[in-house]
Amino acid sequence: MKSTGIVRKVDDMGRIVLPIELRRAMEIEDGSPLEIYVEEDSIILKACKPVCIFCGSDQGVEEFKGRCVCASCRSELRGEQ
Repeated sequence: MKSTGIVRKVDDMGRIVLPIELRRAMEIEDGSPLEIYVEEDSIILKACKPVCIFCGSDQGVEEFKGRCVCASCRSELRGEQ
């Protein structure tokens, strides 16, 4: 793990602010989903990319009834193979 040297305090609601430089570097926009992991004594934030529930692809993914499906699997589901 690489240290950034950036220190932030947790507010009274348990929130921290991610610095704009870090958000830009990691391509994290307002409303971007982040996964939260715990590893020993570390909290890890990971940017989430939507992936297809069938094949795991992250290309051409769109949401359908609350699930992510890629263009290839959508075609296959329509019988367009």
